Amino acid sequence: MPITKSKQFIKQVKDSPENFYIIHYSCQNLNDNNEALSPRITSIAVSHFATEQSVSFSSHAIAEELGIARDQVIDRFDDVERELLKQYFEFVQSRRGSFWVHWNMRDATYGFEHLEHRFRVLGEAVTSVVPVEQRINLNDMLSNRYGSDYAPHPKLPSLMDLNGGKHRYFLTGEEEVAAFQNEEFMKMHMSTLSKVGFFHLTIRRLVKGKLKTKSKGVGYGLDRLLESRTAEG
Repeated sequence: MPITKSKQFIKQVKDSPENFYIIHYSCQNLNDNNEALSPRITSIAVSHFATEQSVSFSSHAIAEELGIARDQVIDRFDDVERELLKQYFEFVQSRRGSFWVHWNMRDATYGFEHLEHRFRVLGEAVTSVVPVEQRINLNDMLSNRYGSDYAPHPKLPSLMDLNGGKHRYFLTGEEEVAAFQNEEFMKMHMSTLSKVGFFHLTIRRLVKGKLKTKSKGVGYGLDRLLESRTAEG
């Protein structure tokens, strides 16, 4: 059954934390100016919520595994990206039935479909996907819980500022594009990992009712009122 409401999400995370993975990825850019091709994938980070153990699929590590020198990575990026995505999809295949928490990975521009599309572009068949009903957009869960104005735009860095500040490795979208152009793949991946770590923190605080937001929202207040009355009864 798909999880569409924050109350469902919180209950499921409390009851079965082992069923949840958090995913985020970085790419060349967020548009189609890559020589008329979709943006290349540079790194993917996946973290198991219950254990906080992370698995990385990153350009610099894959290049090293393939024996590709740093100054040849761009020229051989098809090989790097293909292997990166191959390892990612093998990971997905062995975890069927899990829920995947993400941040606005909605479509072929930036999302699960984008990852699948890139793998096909590189000549590979996609044999394992994350079903739509097993994807949970954390941004939507927060909007459902606290209202759409829970943080100023852009929401992710604003939410970070409300909850302790941005991680030192955090990069904006523009900064990630610049990092790719400078072949700073490690820098991009560290940013991806820092965002996954923040999503962990966000979910933990959401579950405990301790997430700091700009607005708690009417729905949140009603939920808390009903929960307190149930506890009293």
